[in-house]
Amino acid sequence: MNLSEFLHMGGYAFYVWTSYGLTAVIMFLNYWLPTRREQQLIRKLKRLQDSKSG
Repeated sequence: MNLSEFLHMGGYAFYVWTSYGLTAVIMFLNYWLPTRREQQLIRKLKRLQDSKSG
């Protein structure tokens, strides 16, 4: 088996590589979205703390 045959995936390349791509995007979003939300909440809590103490 050479690289071209591997990438062709026996005629199913579109479905296989699309599945890999969607999985990668979903895994990235599962990490990035909660991390971004956490940072937003931390900033909001710091602002609230600063406004109450000052």
